[in-house]
Amino acid sequence: MKILFVSAEVAPFAKVGGLADVAAALPKALRTLGHDARVIMPYYKMIENDPRWNIETRIEHFPVNLGFRGEKRAYYKETNLNGLPVGFVGTDEWFTSSVSNQSIYQPGDIQFLFFSRAVIKAMEHLEWIPDVIHCNDWHTGFVPVLIREQGHPIWDRTAAVYTIHNLAFQGESSLFALDVMGLTRWLFNPDQVEAHGHVNFLKSGCVFSDRVNTVSNTYAQEIQTPYFGHRLDGLMRHLNGIGRLRGILNGLDTEIYNPATDPNIEAHFSAKRLAGKAKCREKLLEHVGMDPMPNTPVFGVVSRLTSQKGMDLILHASKELFSLPIQLVMQGTGDPWLMDAFHALQGYYPNQFRYRSHFDDPVNYHIYSGADGFLMPSSFEPCGLSQMIAMRYGTVPVVRKTGGLADTVQEPTYGFDFVNQDPMDLLAAVSRARNAYLDKKAWKKIMLQGMNTDFSWTKSAGEYVKMYEDAIESRLAWV
Repeated sequence: MKILFVSAEVAPFAKVGGLADVAAALPKALRTLGHDARVIMPYYKMIENDPRWNIETRIEHFPVNLGFRGEKRAYYKETNLNGLPVGFVGTDEWFTSSVSNQSIYQPGDIQFLFFSRAVIKAMEHLEWIPDVIHCNDWHTGFVPVLIREQGHPIWDRTAAVYTIHNLAFQGESSLFALDVMGLTRWLFNPDQVEAHGHVNFLKSGCVFSDRVNTVSNTYAQEIQTPYFGHRLDGLMRHLNGIGRLRGILNGLDTEIYNPATDPNIEAHFSAKRLAGKAKCREKLLEHVGMDPMPNTPVFGVVSRLTSQKGMDLILHASKELFSLPIQLVMQGTGDPWLMDAFHALQGYYPNQFRYRSHFDDPVNYHIYSGADGFLMPSSFEPCGLSQMIAMRYGTVPVVRKTGGLADTVQEPTYGFDFVNQDPMDLLAAVSRARNAYLDKKAWKKIMLQGMNTDFSWTKSAGEYVKMYEDAIESRLAWV
């Protein structure tokens, strides 16, 4: 199959979250299965300014019509990422102020409306029309709408697949979005692009795609409930009822996340040779300026600092957590009040807590490889990659039992979990983990079971292939 993967972020070119990792690793896995998978993303200024990428111009300029906003000149560039073709579409008007990962997502939606149409026009100019166009999250929600409502007949046999990486972010706009796309306002109805008085990008992508999935089996069930459905639970139940919704667990690029070869960690180790893990622990504590404490596990956090990630639970339980005792190293940025609170917390526990707010600080490599345990008390988690990365590096996760965390971490085999969004439930789970840590034989068993778990994309890529085949079959039935 010819598969075009459309994403607003792709690692290592631009990364804010797990979407970027998936956008690079899944197409790579599909190519190993013999499919012609390619990726396309916006051409951010940070990519243009980075001398690492060998990027060539394929189309100097082509017109992209944005309704009353007029015709914009776009260009298409391309490079090769370890055998994976990666394309970039850009223009002089948008994406030029995105000079870092933190500035990828600028206010407004016009840039992603442009991106959606430019992707389609670029493929038409290249005369490369995929069998499947795989769109991701709200930024690409109008791609399926355009190929169905305005697409050239050459797109009639192309199946549209849409992946929800986080239903909480839906992309809402006014009728302006339809006008810019040159789409009829008749689409603004509850059965198509309208949701609660707004044009909803994510809903549009779901409605106009042949198959929809999210990134774990549990999250696919959760989003059909009001609590997790973010006012689209009715649509999710409908899609599930007609066989168009499924859950496919994300995987890891196990060539990148490999403690036996990772160039970013202090010492290499594996499930058969664990000695390097202790050296990584020493390096982590040295890097953050904490002395080791006897019989005390070191926990790590690499996360956005938001209540969705459960960071408020850690804050509210901090006094009791440090009394167990534990040591904790945290890295992340997010809500200012949480950042301020964690900065202040260091003063109260100078040898038990360190917080680093630098997004690209190398401490994250030291945390994954050197910590004993890893905290992920998320209020919801569509999939989560951090718990899988941690297990791969012998770092035992403590998670809230939700979404992909429930699908990958089961106590006591692979880690520790809790159900309620309550600081004391988190404390109880961490206490159980600490007690296991004191039993070296039990702790080593949990570590090794996590390290020996297959988190590669092999199985999941096969499930995506099956979904693509089902989508194509459904699409061809309409042609």
